[in-house]
Amino acid sequence: MSFFSQILASERPVGSHVADLETSLDPRVSLQKLRRYRPTLGDLAHYTFLGSVLLFVFIEYPANLLIKLAVYSLAGLLFLIPATSQFFFSALPILTWLALYFTSSYFPAEKRPRITVKVLPATETILYGDNLSDILAASTNSFLDILAWLPYGLFHFGAPFVVAAVLFVFGPPTVLRGYAHAFGYVNLIGVIVQNGFPAAPPWYKLLYGLKAAHYGMHGSPGGLARIDELLGISIYTNGFSNSSVIFGAFPSLHSGCATMEALFFSYCFPKLKPLFITYVCWLWWSTMYLTHHYFVDLVFGSVLSLVIFTYTKYTLLPLDTSLFYRWSYTTVDTVDMHKVDPLRADPSDIENVPLSGLALEFELNSMDESSRTPSIFDGPTSVSRSSATSNTSLTEYQTEYTSPSPRLNKQRFD
Repeated sequence: MSFFSQILASERPVGSHVADLETSLDPRVSLQKLRRYRPTLGDLAHYTFLGSVLLFVFIEYPANLLIKLAVYSLAGLLFLIPATSQFFFSALPILTWLALYFTSSYFPAEKRPRITVKVLPATETILYGDNLSDILAASTNSFLDILAWLPYGLFHFGAPFVVAAVLFVFGPPTVLRGYAHAFGYVNLIGVIVQNGFPAAPPWYKLLYGLKAAHYGMHGSPGGLARIDELLGISIYTNGFSNSSVIFGAFPSLHSGCATMEALFFSYCFPKLKPLFITYVCWLWWSTMYLTHHYFVDLVFGSVLSLVIFTYTKYTLLPLDTSLFYRWSYTTVDTVDMHKVDPLRADPSDIENVPLSGLALEFELNSMDESSRTPSIFDGPTSVSRSSATSNTSLTEYQTEYTSPSPRLNKQRFD
């Protein structure tokens, strides 16, 4: 512990507290912060959306009312205590996703959309000319089974915790908050799409062909059944047979999670980007080899992650990720959307000076004689501008504007 403290002390700038964690257990601290809090429009949309989903889960989950009230009250207490609220507020999208996911199996079948069996394989054939999952799963052996099992059945469940720990220690102080936000949203939106557009995975076609599916069916572990048999276990058979979202092939949240992890790692450790891309490709292959997803599912899952990551990057993520670990930072700067928004006018910009304030009176054919070659079209009516007239510019009227443009002495294309 002393060794770690020495390293921490050597790297931490004097007087820097940006990486400090809240340790207070007094709920009054949180209440005082709540009184001073002024939510933005984005904050209102964020909490309204998540609150609506949690209210829906509260109503739909088939548990005793007292038990549900107790669980939500405990969650409210954890949000009030400062030491725990700093983590639970950041993890709210993840908690909302988990709540909706485990409630999905209790939705009444008569109120749920019809399960599609033909759309995904037909789309696969139209876009790529064949069923890539069928091709990859046509030839199997124990080595390929293990190679596919590692990212799909092992790393997928442990990677989010590893990524969170690495980002917390070696990333900027607020990057973990952004990761929790993005990771939770990609899974939450994915589960909503899966419930609104239930689609059968490739293993269903192998077992039942194009026969109509219904919600009373059990799921299948697909190629992971061979792992159960190889290792003498039944974890994957039991888990996938009783999954809360059996017909959730589209989008692939395995692909979405792997892509989100790769994007955050690439953002913080750009030199290792090829390694993270390789991991995503490895997982893509494993999902199709194990007959759990079509290629179109994987693409959509990655696109969903990319969109959410891009939004998070410009709203929550710190700009500087180059320092050694979180305690090396003295400040955390994020993108100023007001400055980069091209639709927002800057009154100090020369391009925004109203032309009506400049008394520029000249004729189209009046040009400085010293700056042009005489033309055969010149005649006795041609007018020559004096040097005083030709020097009419914005500098003559600078006194009318309190903020001179910072771009006056700067090339437009740097």
